[in-house]
Amino acid sequence: MPNPTAAMLVIGDEILSGRTRDANMHYLAGQLTEQGIDLREVRVVSDDPDAIVAAVKALSGAYDTVFTSGGIGPTHDDITADCIAAAFEVRIDVRADARALLAEHYANTGRELNEARLRMARIPDGATLIENPVSIAPGFTLGNVHVMAGVPSVFKAMVATVLPTLTGGAPLVSRTLRIDRGEGDIAGPLGTLAASYANLSFGSYPFQQDGRYGANVVIRGTDVAEVDTAFAALEAQFPA
Repeated sequence: MPNPTAAMLVIGDEILSGRTRDANMHYLAGQLTEQGIDLREVRVVSDDPDAIVAAVKALSGAYDTVFTSGGIGPTHDDITADCIAAAFEVRIDVRADARALLAEHYANTGRELNEARLRMARIPDGATLIENPVSIAPGFTLGNVHVMAGVPSVFKAMVATVLPTLTGGAPLVSRTLRIDRGEGDIAGPLGTLAASYANLSFGSYPFQQDGRYGANVVIRGTDVAEVDTAFAALEAQFPA
């Protein structure tokens, strides 16, 4: 039985402009691999409502689970929650439980729960809250879409909350062989070997070191015995 599938939607002009380097995709990919959930697609979109709504609809219809990152803060350009509501055609407004979390947090820190901060309590109808132990303002889940903050520490905390609720499959295992030959020299036999193991993924990642070309060949799969067998065949094909 194939593993469940997932996609990620990264939202924010700051990512596309190069001002901010996204770290959340790398983290999520590793966590999903351990859970036995295949991350199949990652999209990055700007702070444009139409683009966000279209991406949410496409990804939620194509994959078992979708994770979004970014755009749920207190500023005018934090529009993700509204876009998720639009994608699912539901109402959105300040919700009592989310407001209570924020009210207690800001009271404890001596800061005002002003209109801007109250934006973070706007939750689409039918959504369930995702706990945020770092900065309190919650994410939420609607349908198969998990809506999370873009700040890496908060994103990681929210992932830790959501992952135990998901059904995973067989964890992905991998073996890597360094081959000190150029890809042009190994492509033919490597392709033949890969075709013999249709259930596995073969990746070739070239490098140049001290003026010499080589490649790290990675075999991935969920069947440990099959991965080991394929790796032994790879070593026999390309002895050190």
